[in-house]
Amino acid sequence: MLSALFLPVIVLALFLLRQNLIVILGVATAYAYWAFGDGVISNIVVDAWDAANKDILLSIPLFILAGNIMSRGGMASRLIDLMTSLTAPIPGGLAIATIMSCAAFAAVSGSGTVTLLAIGTLMYPALIKAGYPKHFALGALCAAGTLGIVVPPSIPLILYGIMTQTSIGDLFIAGIGPAILLTSLMLTYAVAQNFSHRESSWDFSYIAKSLRKGIWALLMPLIILGGIYTGYFTATESAAVAVVYAFIVESLIHKEMNLDDLRDVIRETTKLLGSLFPVLMIALSLNVFLTYEEVPQNLVAWMSDKIDNPVTALLTINLFLILIGCLIDIGSAILILAPMLMPIAASQGIDPTHFGIIMVMNLEIGYLTPPLGLNLIVAMGVFKEKFWTICKATIPFLIIMLIGLMTVSFVPEIALFMVD
Repeated sequence: MLSALFLPVIVLALFLLRQNLIVILGVATAYAYWAFGDGVISNIVVDAWDAANKDILLSIPLFILAGNIMSRGGMASRLIDLMTSLTAPIPGGLAIATIMSCAAFAAVSGSGTVTLLAIGTLMYPALIKAGYPKHFALGALCAAGTLGIVVPPSIPLILYGIMTQTSIGDLFIAGIGPAILLTSLMLTYAVAQNFSHRESSWDFSYIAKSLRKGIWALLMPLIILGGIYTGYFTATESAAVAVVYAFIVESLIHKEMNLDDLRDVIRETTKLLGSLFPVLMIALSLNVFLTYEEVPQNLVAWMSDKIDNPVTALLTINLFLILIGCLIDIGSAILILAPMLMPIAASQGIDPTHFGIIMVMNLEIGYLTPPLGLNLIVAMGVFKEKFWTICKATIPFLIIMLIGLMTVSFVPEIALFMVD
């Protein structure tokens, strides 16, 4: 009993000392093996190797590489031109174009932060110049930038699938409905807030030109999801297809990337993976240990005594995850919590795929909440605004995202209507 009490004290102390996640997770895992297991800490390596011997892990570096290739090329500017040409005559057209560009680029890059950087640096000055309120421009870009977290291909969804042994393909398909819902809610708010803004009339020659330039970027998510949904390739194979497709488009069609650029992008991706994969390996090892020690099963039994219906379970877990999202980044939260929370949800009859979407949407909100909201921090540097100015600007969009979260939580068909 005393050994169990030491573990949270050690973790809290490391957090207060601002230690890196890999240090915290490594120390916690080693202590768990030593105090509660057979005392052989070297088993961490054996369990990590066994757990990581999965082809699906290859999809993570490949999707990240594909997203980086597109960010280095001209896909972002082409998507913005296309969306702007289509929405110019509509009230709040540039605001609509901003959110739609974020949604489209998120579906291409799979990253919320990359989307914010790629679209935000181009659209923020355009919105301000067109007379849109600064607080709306900041809030829209920060919030719409998070759509990359739930729009497939999503790295958090892949991590959830790996940690809970849930089908990645099903998670990708299940993310489509919630992504459309969130985008629609943001678009409705954008029109309501900026109804007096009209940029110009439709220029069909410009639309055709923009479509010709942007069509290759729009086709990519259709190819990936279509291939997975029809069974032509797996999630891992789709990641390889994404890399090849992105490089062909950027190098041969757009002619904005050469082999030297590809080498630089691979080097940058490798550096990122150097920080991600050690954490993932340790988390997988801890997952094996917790399963062997029947921790999730015991937690499910304990929670089942306290929670007797799915509604209470969803409300409790949602509140818990929103609080966690304020303090821990999405990848870390999924690696640590998904294996323990998913069985609890399943015990209340909540579909594991549906719960994966709920978990990612909860943690998506964490990108916009202090003190550790990643998009808030990135936006502060990109837009040169004060942290609390950006926080206030995102409040209306936080409310929108909470409405979307509650809707998806209690109407599972939004996520599951296309899942077999």
